[in-house]
Amino acid sequence: MNHIRVWTVLLGTMIGMPALADEPAPANATTMSPSTASTDFDLFSKNTVSVLADWRLAVANGATSFVNGGFGKTRLQGDGNGGFSTIFAPFEADVVWNPRLGKMFSANVSGAWQRGHHDGFDLMEAFLNFLPDQSHRFRFSGRMGLMWPEISLEHSTGGAWSVVNTITPSVINSWVGEEVKVLGTEISVHTNLGDHDFGLTGGVFGWDDTSGTLLSFRGWALNDIKSTALGSFRLPPLNNFITLLQQHKTDNTIEIDHQPGWYARLDWHPPQPVDVALFYYDNRGNPQAFTAADQWGWRTRFWNLSVNVRLGRRTKLLAQGMTGSTIMGFPENGRNWVHTDFRSAYVLIVHDFGPLALTGRIEGFQTREHGSEMPPSNNEDGWAATVAARVPIDRYFTAFIEAMNVNSRRGTRVALEGLASPFESQAVFQISLRAKI
Repeated sequence: MNHIRVWTVLLGTMIGMPALADEPAPANATTMSPSTASTDFDLFSKNTVSVLADWRLAVANGATSFVNGGFGKTRLQGDGNGGFSTIFAPFEADVVWNPRLGKMFSANVSGAWQRGHHDGFDLMEAFLNFLPDQSHRFRFSGRMGLMWPEISLEHSTGGAWSVVNTITPSVINSWVGEEVKVLGTEISVHTNLGDHDFGLTGGVFGWDDTSGTLLSFRGWALNDIKSTALGSFRLPPLNNFITLLQQHKTDNTIEIDHQPGWYARLDWHPPQPVDVALFYYDNRGNPQAFTAADQWGWRTRFWNLSVNVRLGRRTKLLAQGMTGSTIMGFPENGRNWVHTDFRSAYVLIVHDFGPLALTGRIEGFQTREHGSEMPPSNNEDGWAATVAARVPIDRYFTAFIEAMNVNSRRGTRVALEGLASPFESQAVFQISLRAKI
């Protein structure tokens, strides 16, 4: 029934209301430049429809992946005996439709098949953009529909929300891709004060009440699987109390308590080659609300600080830090059943050598559990290092090469999964061939 309601709401959004959309070049939207705005309509052409595919050769060790119901930190895993496994297969296929609907309106509709996430092809994003004349002192824009808020510095402006410089995004933006997609409306305003440009964005949304489920029960993860309208994520083993309450999966897009959430972002672009953005999110979920299928509401709030520094003509530094909390369940002795504090940060440097781009990223992550029904063994500490190369082949194909090492400690590996140690060190090597037609 919830799935039917998702499609009903999306249809009403796409047909019944004009959109208010994001700023001219958001990290997760396709908008119109002044040149394209001169063309009134373009519904179906080579400029509005594209197909993307991702085929990979991957080698990895490590314990059972979270996509298979374990506590592994990536979507890949070893051979089950402590050694490496190899896979050569398609990992993703996307169809993106970006019609222009007049001088001020455009749309972004995308669908995806993703290995390990959902059995079939599913809707990924569907939103309308509004971009009027940007020549005034105060410049307005907006979006409306199913979309990711502008948080990630690592993803593309295209409809498939692909990672730009690596195969795998950081744990922050991996989680954003999993649990921070919303169905809502946002409005942005930009203005200049001297040589400084400032932007303020506000959004109101629903259908993200389960945000926080993965972060509490599984912890952070490094993966490029993205949430879809009808999809769900499998959960790892749960303790005896939580097993009685929670379905062993979490739905991506669901409204439980009928309370709207909100977010806000402040952007600052000084005359120096630095961009700074401060983002706050509150889904205002009711942690005591639940469905007949044992999907629970979560009260999830976080701050995210993003910095983009151009160190030279060919070098960029990206950094993000996130801190927040998520709560679920009824209070017992002043504590809800689940109360997880989480934090993570990364620094990424990318340097272009002509067509070749090399990227290095280091990150740390942590969760702390204060819930009455979640013991300290649910606490998590970890770090990861990633190096990657992006190699354009021609106008249609790009190759990515990535090596990643993830080290983490989580006590539930022993208590709930029966492993010998709470520690895991996993290595993942991937070669990806991406096609865009």
